Amino acid sequence: MQAFVEFVVKGLVDQPDVVQVVPIEKGGLTVYELSVAPGDAGKVIGRRGTTIQALRSLLQVGAQKKGVRCTLDLVED
Repeated sequence: MQAFVEFVVKGLVDQPDVVQVVPIEKGGLTVYELSVAPGDAGKVIGRRGTTIQALRSLLQVGAQKKGVRCTLDLVED
């Protein structure tokens, strides 16, 4: 799942070398913390949050097929 998030986000941003995805386990839930360059945060979020919501939906569907739970958080510095 982590590789999927990295692949998709690197295709969206201007500075793909800065993209970092860190998985954190929290009581049976995996939270993927996504860090991007400050100028690229808007591209990941999208208009009215549609892009990040789509990423979360795809991530949850893929995780559900594997029998795990996960979500995606954008970490802003």
